[in-house]
Amino acid sequence: MSVRSESVVRSPASKSSEDQEAPNQDNPAAEAAPYPNPVYAWYVVGVLMLAYTISFIDRQILNLLVGPIQRDLGISDTEMSLLAGLAFALFYTFLGLPIGRQVDKRSRRSIIAIGIVVWSIFTAACGLATKFWHLFLARVGVGVGEAALSPAAYSLVADYFPPNRMGTAMGVYNMGIFVGSGLAYIFGGLVIGMVSGTEHMILPVVGEVFAWQVVFFVVGLPGILVALLMYTVREPIRRGLKAVRQADGTMKAKDVPVREVIAYIKGNALAVLCHNIGFALLALVGYGVATWLPSFFIRVHGWTPAEIGFSFGVVQLTAGVIGVIGGGWLGDVLKQRGYPDGRIRVGMMAAFLGVPFAVAMPMVSDGNLALAISIGSTLFFTMCFGAAPAAIAEIMPNQMRGQASAVYLFIVNLIGLGLGPTAVALATDFIFGDKAMVGYSLALIGGIALPISGLVLWLGCKPYRHSLEKVKAYTA
Repeated sequence: MSVRSESVVRSPASKSSEDQEAPNQDNPAAEAAPYPNPVYAWYVVGVLMLAYTISFIDRQILNLLVGPIQRDLGISDTEMSLLAGLAFALFYTFLGLPIGRQVDKRSRRSIIAIGIVVWSIFTAACGLATKFWHLFLARVGVGVGEAALSPAAYSLVADYFPPNRMGTAMGVYNMGIFVGSGLAYIFGGLVIGMVSGTEHMILPVVGEVFAWQVVFFVVGLPGILVALLMYTVREPIRRGLKAVRQADGTMKAKDVPVREVIAYIKGNALAVLCHNIGFALLALVGYGVATWLPSFFIRVHGWTPAEIGFSFGVVQLTAGVIGVIGGGWLGDVLKQRGYPDGRIRVGMMAAFLGVPFAVAMPMVSDGNLALAISIGSTLFFTMCFGAAPAAIAEIMPNQMRGQASAVYLFIVNLIGLGLGPTAVALATDFIFGDKAMVGYSLALIGGIALPISGLVLWLGCKPYRHSLEKVKAYTA
């Protein structure tokens, strides 16, 4: 079929209201269509946030089980860091790229629902591990499932909310990181407290297992119910699609080939690179702290897993939630007040302001004071999680958002989640050579990575502003 012209249709006047509410993969005449009902849009964010919460409970519960897993499986800090970071992040990051491609073409809610089922089953499978490599493979499976969530969720949120509210919505979605982490610490601490002193338990069908393995069964399997809840989410109109006029005069969404996506990202390389690397370094410090802070309090301050689980869980649920929503909201406010790069500025502020907290927290001798300082560090580390995804969605055309989000998640998780926990463990094992020095490892990594993050984001402000103009030209 021949193509006459290429454009983005601005007026939906010729379409019925039913057409406007349907997914518009073949109906790109939606740019001026009203956004979905705000109440329902926030319901969608709530469902997505619940899915993210479940994913982080399943992902982070391992961090509170370091001691018993090391004891029963006989593994080192470095091997434990591979389970917490690389085993999960390797496939999470690489599979995110092809999944991002599908997000731009297929049902986003179905992609998320399938992912939830996969990661829930593999979380439960962690409870069957009796060797290091068993647990490693199960963690790989968790990463495979979770790779489906955020690229699709970012794309959905960007179509449910106008640009001036997208940062706040992204912040609420990413609140699931810290609600999930907080509940993982609190719930994990309670379960560990209940089974402490019990080396083995007998379960129906499974038989005899270590006490810590029960935790994975309890947190993993209920996630399947959340997969069913995803089917209460409607696919919204895809906005800002590049369109082509067919020979019969109808408009059809252009199928953007991978080479065009690569070319577009290369044309905005400096903005994308500074954004991804800058926020990835923030994530590196955040994931390093999330993985090793419980062990720091247990080893250095003599706290029990239940005590630090509850205490740090509360910090995540309060300071973490305030930081992620506040960061998204602040990015929206700065944009409305004339700073088009406001979301990048939020990350830059978080990096520089987080340095003194990251260095001081592991250095103080009093455990309660260290916990109080962790409130400040958590607040600043989390500000980027609302601003960063909104920023990348803002400079990418709709048909490329899933793929661009997957590239962002690839870099931020490979560096942040893949290297963050391991960087701290390597410093403990090979620089300080003493498990009790894990606090100094945390201070070292934070003191180096955060200033570099702030500098990289500062360098990316001008290229980011240029990319905002390029995306307008692309869809014009």
